[in-house]
Amino acid sequence: MDAKLTNKMTWLQILLVVAFCFLAAFFCQHNDGLYHQTIYQVDQVQNGRAVKMTDEFQNVDHYHTQQLYGTITNGKHAGQKLHIKNSYSDSHAMDHQYTKGQKLFITVHTQPKLHATVKDIKRDAPIAFLFAIAISLLFVILKLRGVTVISSILINTILFWLAIKIDHNNNGAAVILIFSILAVIFCFVTLILVMGWSKKMLVTLSAVLCATAATILITLIVFGVTQERGVYYESMQYVTQLPKPLFIAEVLIGVLGAVMDEATDIVASLATLKQERPQLSRMDIFKSGRQIGKSIMGPLINVLFFIFMAETLAMTLLYLKNGNTWHYSFSMNMSLGMTSSLISGIGIVLTVILSSAFAGLWIKGDER
Repeated sequence: MDAKLTNKMTWLQILLVVAFCFLAAFFCQHNDGLYHQTIYQVDQVQNGRAVKMTDEFQNVDHYHTQQLYGTITNGKHAGQKLHIKNSYSDSHAMDHQYTKGQKLFITVHTQPKLHATVKDIKRDAPIAFLFAIAISLLFVILKLRGVTVISSILINTILFWLAIKIDHNNNGAAVILIFSILAVIFCFVTLILVMGWSKKMLVTLSAVLCATAATILITLIVFGVTQERGVYYESMQYVTQLPKPLFIAEVLIGVLGAVMDEATDIVASLATLKQERPQLSRMDIFKSGRQIGKSIMGPLINVLFFIFMAETLAMTLLYLKNGNTWHYSFSMNMSLGMTSSLISGIGIVLTVILSSAFAGLWIKGDER
C-alpha cells in the first residue's frame, strides 16, 4: 500500500512540475501588456535571395533579406499592422533570422510615416520555462528546504543588484571594498539559510572568509611582484571604469562560490564523522578533511576552468577566423579566464586546509 501511494505521489509530482512549467511559459507568451517596450508579433515572413560574401581571409558567409509582416501587440499602437525589413547572415554574429510566430521588441518611428526597427527577440517564455523547472526540482528533491535555497538566491540577487548600484553611483571608486563587504554578506546569508545557526555554520563561515581573503591577498602580492605581466585587461574593453579593481572583484565573487561549496561539503562530512566516532583526535579529523578535499578538489577546479574558458570560446574562434595568431587570440580573450581559474584553484586548495583545521579544532562529537 505504501509503495502504491509513493508511486502515485511521484506521478503527481511529475504532472504538477510539467503543468507549472507550461503555465509559466504560457503566461510569459501572453504578457505583452505588462511591458513598456513595444512588442511586435511576426505573422508572416518572406525570405529573399542569399548573397555570398568573402572577406580577405577567405571566410565565406551568406547574407539574406527578409520581409516581416505582423502586428503590434501592446502600447498605443496595439493592433497596428506593420511591415519590417530585416537582413541576417548565416553566422548570425551580429543579427538574427526571424520566423513566424516570434515576438520582437521594436522601436516605432512615426516620421515620415509609421515604421519600425527591431531591437531584440522577446525571450521571457523559454527563460520562465527553465526557471520553473529549476524551482520545481528544488521543491521536489529538497521539499521544504527548497524554500531556503530559493530564498538565499533571491536575497543574494537583491544584494548583488544593490552592490552594482552603489558601485555605479561611486563611479567605481571603491569597487573592491564594496564587493568585499558584499562577499561577507553573501557568505553569511547563504550559510545561515542553508545550514542554520550552528557550530558547523560558524566553522564553514570562518573557513570560507579566511580562504577567500588569503586567496585575494596572494593574488595582489603576485600581481605586485610580477607587475601583472601576462595579464591583459584589454579584453575588458567595454568597461568604463578601471579594469584591474573590477577584475579583482569578479575573481572575489567567483572564488567565494567555489570555496563556499567545498567548505560546506568538507565541514558537514567531518561533523558527521565526529558524531559517529567521537574518539577521533583533532589530527584524525584534519587528515580526514584532507582526504575528502582531495576527492573533490580536482573536479571542482576543472569545473571552474571549463566555466571561465567556455565564456571566451566564441570570441577566440572569431579572432582566429580573422587571421590573428593563436598567441594573440589567447591573450586578448582567454588570458583573464585562465588567470581566474588559477586564482580559484589557489582558493580551493587553501579551503581544504582551513576547513579541515577549523573542523578539527572546533567541532565536537555532540555537534548536530
